[in-house]
Amino acid sequence: MPLHRRTFLAGLAGTAGVAAVACSGSPAGGATPTDDARGARRTAAAEAARRLLPRHSDQLTFRTVPRKAGAEDSFQVTGRHGRITVTGTSPATQLAGLRHYLKHVTHANITWAGSRTDHLPKQLPAPAAPLKRAANIPHRFVLNDTNDGYTGAYHDWAYWEREIDVLALHGYNEVLVYAGAGAVYHRAFQEFGYSDVELRAWVPAPAHQPWWLLQNMSSFPHPVSRQLLDARARLGRRICDRLRDLGMTPVLPGYFGTVPPGFEKKNPGARTVPQGDWVGFARPDWLDPRTGHFARVAAAFYRAQDELFGPSTMYKMDLLHEGGKSGDVPVGEAARGVEKALRTAHSGATWVILGWQHNPPKAITDAVDKQRMLVVDGLSDRFPNITDREADWGATPYTFGSIWNFGGHTTLGANTPDWAELYEEWRTREGSTLRGISLMPEAADNNPAAFELFSELAWREGDLDLKSWFAEWSTVRYGGADRHAEAAWDVLRRTAYGTTRADRWAEGADGLFGARPDLAAKSAAAWSPKAMRYAPEDFEPALGELLRVRAGLRRSSAYRYDLLDVARQALSNRSRVLLPRIKKAYDAGDTGLFDRLTREWLGHMDLLDRLLATDSRHLLGRWVADARAWGADTAERDRLAYDQLSLLTVWGTRSGADAGLRDYANREWAGLVGGLYRLRWERYFTELRSALSENRVPEKIDWFAVEEAWIREPGPLRVRPTGDVYEIAAQVRARLGAP
Repeated sequence: MPLHRRTFLAGLAGTAGVAAVACSGSPAGGATPTDDARGARRTAAAEAARRLLPRHSDQLTFRTVPRKAGAEDSFQVTGRHGRITVTGTSPATQLAGLRHYLKHVTHANITWAGSRTDHLPKQLPAPAAPLKRAANIPHRFVLNDTNDGYTGAYHDWAYWEREIDVLALHGYNEVLVYAGAGAVYHRAFQEFGYSDVELRAWVPAPAHQPWWLLQNMSSFPHPVSRQLLDARARLGRRICDRLRDLGMTPVLPGYFGTVPPGFEKKNPGARTVPQGDWVGFARPDWLDPRTGHFARVAAAFYRAQDELFGPSTMYKMDLLHEGGKSGDVPVGEAARGVEKALRTAHSGATWVILGWQHNPPKAITDAVDKQRMLVVDGLSDRFPNITDREADWGATPYTFGSIWNFGGHTTLGANTPDWAELYEEWRTREGSTLRGISLMPEAADNNPAAFELFSELAWREGDLDLKSWFAEWSTVRYGGADRHAEAAWDVLRRTAYGTTRADRWAEGADGLFGARPDLAAKSAAAWSPKAMRYAPEDFEPALGELLRVRAGLRRSSAYRYDLLDVARQALSNRSRVLLPRIKKAYDAGDTGLFDRLTREWLGHMDLLDRLLATDSRHLLGRWVADARAWGADTAERDRLAYDQLSLLTVWGTRSGADAGLRDYANREWAGLVGGLYRLRWERYFTELRSALSENRVPEKIDWFAVEEAWIREPGPLRVRPTGDVYEIAAQVRARLGAP
């Protein structure tokens, strides 16, 4: 068993079978005593600081003050040389104050994708004057429903401990927690005639569970084991408890009617509504929320959830998500039934619902207590016609949200001009019901500049000047001012981070190396931009500028991450320039040019794979190893690896892949670019070349069969980084002829 897995299980051993805690997930819940000079037990904030800044944590003191009635969370940072005091309304808010101090006083940076703290002086400097901030909204929500799939369903406690610390550091107070939800359904539905075996066959494997919780699919790709259900539940409980310790709210999945197959037969008198298909998958049936059967199932669900994870004050439920069918059940009455069941279990809880496509319709928002519903909007920076959410949702409280990537695409960038223009305008206009922010990329741990900037919206005062913000970011990110770093980030501000929702997209165009081979390919994922959203030649100077950053600022993980990301993006962008030229050569029958250009294409892929292999976060092998570590035996480890790899490639069944899910989660990772992606393109080019030579139509290739075979036998996958990112990034620049 791998060492990190043994450590993980040992850490969870004390949480097995714990009873429900008494505290709620409210911001005040779970606060711990304040540290003092006599060595009293550390506060939750102090423990986080010890993990984040082990060399300086003894110079930090954290104090909790009550939040004033009607006021939002706030912090203040004061102190003298070597002794800094952070006062705040919760441990998490105190950590937000610590980040503010680190940024503005020490030029240090900690994100979920690279950090720079090794330059901090032995004694922390004092702020010139007290640093004070108050949140401008109460809700600071983070993580997408899909996070537990696309970011990684198989992360261990060590990962989650740091992730929570970083989220608290960036001011979030509401975190979506899906880990372990399968155990809730498994426990609850045994009260309604289902066996252990039946339920484990219905619950999907962890990487696919988010879409089951959204009522989109079930039973894929293999039944889950009891040990896996239990281990995931223990992890989920540990996540929830840590959030409570920090004064943050775990947002848990609520019950809105999903039932296993055959519910009516096992429970005479029950009424279910068939839900049809979702992108090639059969959707689970929906239990009519107006009925007594629904009330009893919901009660069992919340009881099991409280036993496993403890209660919360916020529950996520997306009624009729992405094409769900209400049948002859009035939607408003269904919403009231869902709300009644939630209130019965947790009287003061807030129903959290995603603003996505046409959800929630007014039939839902008009039927419930609006003041105890929160719409986390996923489209604020996506469509230009979205201008009045108060009208759309009948004055229901909502958040300003962003989904800057879909499927975990590694594409760099975000619609930051929309954030600068819209957030403050929407928040302050007359009659506004904007009450928060919601950071919801479909996969986290990427785009650190976007992460930092969006997180700060909730704590800013006054207008946001993007040019100034990115200039300061270039200093904070690398620990010192550098004209080349500033120039690089100004290029990025004007290109990848300069896009807007005017073109009806919120994410950048994915690269074509990850597309199923086709000379006419416009995107790798079916539902992604079909063209670049900025001029790729305008982006490339950022790489040269980053390479010129002075040597003393290149040591940090922040610099290495950014250099890799910019080099990766520059090389990826070339795929959109090169493929049309390959098509033109093929159409003209120019075999010499076709051979030269296809060699160039495959050479770019080889160089990209070498670049990606320099960083552990870009290794497919690491991701697969994480999944395998959760298996109890070889057979289960193989099943979990399939679960993980299928999500990134075919996604699910052949019918689902054909319906558009294939490569939805494409990403530029070592082992994927140099593995499946290169295999596909090389085979395709070989067939096209043979067809040219033999003057015939190319034979069709069964790509699903190719992909399925690779998933089951991908060959050796690297789990440790290799190579020097600076050296290989310089090779990328030379290859591209970038300035």
